Amino acid sequence: MWKGVIDKYKDFLPVTGSTPIITLNEGNTPLIYAPHLSKCIDAVTPELFLKYEGLNPTGSFKDRGMTLAISKAIEEKSNAVICASTGNTSASAASYSARAKIKCVVLIPKGAIALGKLAQALIHGAQVIAVDGNFDDALNLVKEITDKYPIKLVNSINPYRIEGQKTGAFEICDQLEGKHPDFHAIPVGNAGNITAYWKGYKEYREKGLITGLPKMLGFQAEGAAPIVRGKVVKNPKTIATAIRIGNPASWKKAELARDESGGLIDMVSDKEILDAYKMLADREGVFVEPASSASVAGVLKLSKTGYFKKVHNPKIVCVLTGHGLKDPDRAIKSVKEPKVVPTNLQSVLKEIGY
Repeated sequence: MWKGVIDKYKDFLPVTGSTPIITLNEGNTPLIYAPHLSKCIDAVTPELFLKYEGLNPTGSFKDRGMTLAISKAIEEKSNAVICASTGNTSASAASYSARAKIKCVVLIPKGAIALGKLAQALIHGAQVIAVDGNFDDALNLVKEITDKYPIKLVNSINPYRIEGQKTGAFEICDQLEGKHPDFHAIPVGNAGNITAYWKGYKEYREKGLITGLPKMLGFQAEGAAPIVRGKVVKNPKTIATAIRIGNPASWKKAELARDESGGLIDMVSDKEILDAYKMLADREGVFVEPASSASVAGVLKLSKTGYFKKVHNPKIVCVLTGHGLKDPDRAIKSVKEPKVVPTNLQSVLKEIGY
């Protein structure tokens, strides 16, 4: 029986027998072969897989790190946590805090959070405060508060978050039956996740559980691409709210993952993100929030340059970070409203082409 990532990978995590495990049985998300997308890759017999993190308990990859962050907060006798969030962190922090019966405070950028995510944080009882600024302003306030008051910060700069998130790399290798992907593509916002996955791959190789390492391919949105542009973006703009961050907390570590792996960090346009978003839903049957599709958009962009041709039978894993219901408004804007017909058999048959 699956009991969550701490139980499964405790030998790789900073826990002891006295650590209280706060879990919602996160992890164990599917690695889905994508036949249509595989055919879109310009290479010899490519295989593209989707690591669908939207099937974690609160609908995003954040749960992997939050189970450990909240467990360690309880172990350290904390009775309150706080985070800045564009949505997914707040949902996860609120959920795991409710499970642990501790207070959760969330600072969000005013008007810049998808409704599905905000609803989650509120229903789990978090105290949500909107800041008249962007994510970076909210995070700076959180840092200042936790420096001066006895409340635990649970953003990705909390090292336990990265420790928990690295288990995604372990799962991918386990699901590939002891092999590593050749390329690992991932959206980059605050940059904690690309940092975590790279750490996980390196640890699995150190233990001899895999023989090599993937190239890490990170993708930012064009309007929120500080790492690509080499400077802070003071007013980041993109429809992909989960990666609308202008000054990533794990910036340097993301660059290290890129450089050590021989990979890259690039950017994709909102159009490329939405095209990939629709393709995932229409052709692969997988519904994600827009930011998740940045990994797929980036791979398709690279493929057009012949990037994957140098590897025979390349295995590419795209991390899909969040479920599509995180941002229902975007989905509604992307489709046509149902057509209304009279309530009779002939009208329905005519409409469906029979």
